[in-house]
Amino acid sequence: MPWKHWSPERLGVALAIAAAFGFSFKAIFVKLAYAVPQAVPVDAVALLSLRMVFSLPFFVWVGLRESRGAPPLTRRDWATIAVLGILGYYASSLFDFIGLRYISAGLERLILFTYPTLTILIGVLFMGRPLTRREIGAIALSYVGIALAVVHDLNLGGDTHAVLIGGAFVFASSLSYAFYNAGAASAIQRLGSARFTAMAMLVSVAATQLHFFATQPVSALIQPWPVYACGIGMAIFSTVLPVFMQSAAIRRIGASRSVLIGTLGPVLTILFSWPILGEPVSLPQVAGAGLVLIGVLLVSLRRRPDKVA
Repeated sequence: MPWKHWSPERLGVALAIAAAFGFSFKAIFVKLAYAVPQAVPVDAVALLSLRMVFSLPFFVWVGLRESRGAPPLTRRDWATIAVLGILGYYASSLFDFIGLRYISAGLERLILFTYPTLTILIGVLFMGRPLTRREIGAIALSYVGIALAVVHDLNLGGDTHAVLIGGAFVFASSLSYAFYNAGAASAIQRLGSARFTAMAMLVSVAATQLHFFATQPVSALIQPWPVYACGIGMAIFSTVLPVFMQSAAIRRIGASRSVLIGTLGPVLTILFSWPILGEPVSLPQVAGAGLVLIGVLLVSLRRRPDKVA
C-alpha cells in the first residue's frame, strides 16, 4: 500500500486530515438525531451515552491488545489518563452536545475550532513551547476565515440569546478539548497512541455512563431506530476511527500541527450540512473556507515536524 512508503510527517498530515473529516460529521449526526420526530426529543446526555456504548467494544479490544506485553501503568499514568479522558471526550462532548441544541452544525464546528489557538496558547503559557511565525500566520488566516463564517451564521441565527447560550457551551467544549490536546502529546509518547487513546476513551465511557445513570432513567435509552443509526455513525465514523487517527497524527507531527490541520473540520461541516441539514452556504462562508484551507496548507507543508513535548 502506498502510505507504507510515506515519511512520518506526510503520514501524520494525512492522518490529521482524515481525522478532521470524521470529526466534521459528528455535529451532523447529532443534529439528525435531535431532529428525529418523537414526543420527547432525545436528551443530550442520553445521546452521548449511546455514542459511548456503541464505541465501547472497539476501545476494550484495542486497550487489551495494546496492553499485552506493555509495561504496567504507573500511578502517574493512571492519573494522566483519568484527567485527560474526562476532559477530552466526556466534558468536551457533553458541552458540545448541549450547545448543539441551540446552534447550527456549521456554527458549532466553527466555535469549536477555537481549540487550535487555545491548545497552542496552553503550550506557550504552561509548557514553555515557542510559537513559530508559520503557526502565527496559519492561525491568523484560519481564524479570519472562521470569523467570516461566524458572522454569516450569527446574522442568520435569529435568536441571539440561543446563539449566545449554545456558543458558550461549545466554547467550553473547545477549552476542555484544548487542555486534552495539550496534555496528550507527552502521554502518547510514553504509552503509545493506540493504548493511550483506548484507555482515555474507556475513562470517558465510564464517566458518561455514571452521569447518565445518575440523572436519567434507563428508559431514556429506548429510542427510535434513526437515533440508534446516528449513534452508531457517531461511534464508528466520528469517534473510534478519528480519535485513533488523531492520536497517531499527534505522535508523528505534534499536537500543534495536528490541531491546526484539523481546522479543515469547519469547512467540511459547512459543506456537508448544506445538502444534509439544509443549512445555507453563502459567499462569506466560501471566502472563509478558502482562508482556512490556505492556513491548513501553510502548516501542512512545513518541512520539519514539530517536536513532541
